[in-house]
Amino acid sequence: MTTVVHRRLLDLAAESVNPQMTRRMLWGERLMATYLEFKKGCVVPAHQHDNEQLTHCISGLMHFTLGDRQLLLRPGEVLLIPGGVTHGAEMLEDTVEMDFFSPPRQDWINKTDTYLRK
Repeated sequence: MTTVVHRRLLDLAAESVNPQMTRRMLWGERLMATYLEFKKGCVVPAHQHDNEQLTHCISGLMHFTLGDRQLLLRPGEVLLIPGGVTHGAEMLEDTVEMDFFSPPRQDWINKTDTYLRK
């Protein structure tokens, strides 16, 4: 990619992944940024991927399961998940967060992320 991209975050196209989850995405060759909105009770099933993931909780409360470890992610907190680590989350409140991936998630770009579309 040799072009600079400048957008207003909330002007990015919103995709309804399932009735409880909406996301907006922007990506380049080596980095992806996603803005996600979840309704209370939404569950992201346990999964793993090769991509490094940085999750930043903007508002709400996220309960993460990382293998046999559990933690709460609160507004203003970040979580760095190395590639290959199994993880899942439940939203304990309506939640807004941003995920950053390196490299970009091709399954999200191609809409083949069936674990989220149930």
